[in-house]
Amino acid sequence: MFEIGHRVAVSVPGSTGNVGPGYDSLGLALGHYDDLAVTVTGGGLEFELHGEGSASVPRTAEHLVVRAMRAAFRAAGVEELPGLRLEATNRIPHGRGMGSSASAVVAGVLAANALLPAERALDDRRLLQVAAAMEGHPDNVAPSLYGGLVISWTDADGYRSAPVTVHEDVVPVVAIPDFEVPTRLARSLLPATVPHHDAAVNAGRTALLIEALTRRPELLLPATEDRLHQPYRASAMPPSARLMGALRERGLPAMISGAGPTVLVLAAGPHQAAETERRVAELVADGPGSVSWRVLRLRVDGRGAKLERHPQQIQG
Repeated sequence: MFEIGHRVAVSVPGSTGNVGPGYDSLGLALGHYDDLAVTVTGGGLEFELHGEGSASVPRTAEHLVVRAMRAAFRAAGVEELPGLRLEATNRIPHGRGMGSSASAVVAGVLAANALLPAERALDDRRLLQVAAAMEGHPDNVAPSLYGGLVISWTDADGYRSAPVTVHEDVVPVVAIPDFEVPTRLARSLLPATVPHHDAAVNAGRTALLIEALTRRPELLLPATEDRLHQPYRASAMPPSARLMGALRERGLPAMISGAGPTVLVLAAGPHQAAETERRVAELVADGPGSVSWRVLRLRVDGRGAKLERHPQQIQG
């Protein structure tokens, strides 16, 4: 079924979940990429891993990409895992709220699907189901798959997503700290119930955020106010909470990226993006010396994951 030497390459954008008030429902694709190439071999697993987290991830069938490939094969009715050589360059930092696990899952699912015979290949909807089931929710895998802003929900038919085109002036700026916050820990801090007023505020801000991201970026500051998750998670990432608060006090639409601890600011236009990058860099430089930060100006990825097929024969 699998042709030895068949090679596919995937480039997958990172993502930020929640996007302020859009808890577990909004995701935005970030122009910061993990690259993966997979080649079918005669047997076994081979790994050539570089970049973020490469020293700590398993080089066995427990590698997240391999697990995602196996899940896609099984969804297509294929139990056999062929021999594989994985070559990965990771740029998305692990455990920082920028979608590293989602990008690995998307890369594995897309690579596996491309290696399947055409008659067994999964359609876009089934690809989303497999990827979201592995992550447990669609708000990170969906933007990595489709690009742009993606509104996601779950109904009786499974995971659903609706991609939305983001205004060209929206520019993400991220401040990435040198510490991690496990998503499981961040979720454990959320209360079982919240005040009705806070829920109503978030519903209104989420609706406003769609308008701000698609048509009126000047509304991003009020549109990114959140009362559902960030206040409760602050104790797990005090430096990030302080930075976010300082930026918002200065009129910049800052938020925690995903489950944190990266801080994301959505600037409106190139001039504001440059000024935002400068202000963020100044604030982190003036902060406590116990935390180191990387400040990056990115872009919203509007295309999502990109796949290339390279049929070839292994030599030797």
